[in-house]
Amino acid sequence: MLPISADKIAEVIILARELDRAENEFNGFVDQLTDDEKAGLVAVFWIGRGSFEPEDLAEALQTAVREATTPTTEYLKGSPHLSDHLEAGMEALGTSAMAAEDDLYRPA
Repeated sequence: MLPISADKIAEVIILARELDRAENEFNGFVDQLTDDEKAGLVAVFWIGRGSFEPEDLAEALQTAVREATTPTTEYLKGSPHLSDHLEAGMEALGTSAMAAEDDLYRPA
């Protein structure tokens, strides 16, 4: 099971698209995630870029925990295709990134 909600991943995707003007918000949002959520975020990123298959989620999570030597914000910002990889990872895991993003904008 993924230790981070689709809504939180969608928020990261939205902020990643606007990194040039929202870097502080991106850093603040990712930094406040729990270690498990950060590992989940990195695992979804890896699945989206093809480093792991969706069925290897548990292995991706374990690897993300084991290899967490760089701050998650800095690691993720190093990818020019961060939002694309996160979207692809969510889709590969059976969750619609677009639906999660829409939920963030829907009034309660």
